[in-house]
Amino acid sequence: MTQPRLLGLSGSLRAGSFNTQLMREAAARFGPAEFSEGNLRLPLYDGDLESAEGIPAEVQMLADQIAAADAVIIASPEYNQSLTGVLKNALDWVSRLEGKPWAGKPVAIVAAAAGRAGGARGTYALRLAMMPFGAHVLPGPEVLVAGAFREFDSEGKLITESYQKILDALMAELRKAAMAG
Repeated sequence: MTQPRLLGLSGSLRAGSFNTQLMREAAARFGPAEFSEGNLRLPLYDGDLESAEGIPAEVQMLADQIAAADAVIIASPEYNQSLTGVLKNALDWVSRLEGKPWAGKPVAIVAAAAGRAGGARGTYALRLAMMPFGAHVLPGPEVLVAGAFREFDSEGKLITESYQKILDALMAELRKAAMAG
């Protein structure tokens, strides 16, 4: 059997993003897969832009990646008690395409944040934002890495065993869902 195709999306564009590190750690713990990362550096959604120029090529590429993936990991920090604007913008753009690339897609949501709640409110907002797309967002276990600045080593690996174990459990669930589809 061929390896599953796994797509990672990070809701943070920062070069040293803890969420990008968490996304990559999750992908490594998923097991053998063809892993790729989606690019969320997209123009702001604008209906006038869409009418005048159509769907931007980078948005179409992201939608194609989502459609082709067997499973998706979304890692996003919490900005002002919600999901990031970058991630919301990407969801808004992809929703404009035909073909429903998210439909039935197994999705694992994880978060790393500086605060003690580990991005819980942001993940709840993201789950709500994903509802219209018909994705199969896994209910858990929830991976909410609190105090992220002290939870990764210099190579971007999670250092706390409890976070490692819960991430392993979530990735096992995601792999099972990907292989079932």
